[in-house]
Amino acid sequence: MESDISKPSDAEVEILCILWDHHPVSVRFVHEALCKKKQVGYTTTLKQMQRMQEKKMIRRIDNDDKTHEYEALLQRDETRNSLFDRLVETAFQGSAMDMVLHAIGRSTTTPEEIRALKEWLDKLEGKKS
Repeated sequence: MESDISKPSDAEVEILCILWDHHPVSVRFVHEALCKKKQVGYTTTLKQMQRMQEKKMIRRIDNDDKTHEYEALLQRDETRNSLFDRLVETAFQGSAMDMVLHAIGRSTTTPEEIRALKEWLDKLEGKKS
């Protein structure tokens, strides 16, 4: 499925992450969560979520007390895979290895992370033997 639905914008991903972690929630909840990271207007959040509903990324749940809550329709893993594939293809010319090396080289890697990476590589080597 190669539509806009599988390629959410950065702003849409921020909202999706909130919905994945705390579902279902109101626009106000999403807005307050976004405001912890950056300044954004309530109407901007509302409009963005309405657009996401039109794109079938999220859905509105109407409650008996006339409140509206939203939940994600896109699955976290599928969306992450799509975003990852897009990043690797566009920024690293299809090389996941270049992306991993770039990520490790740009940040402080803890001994625990290096150990986990070595264990992961050992498992890969074992599967190929």
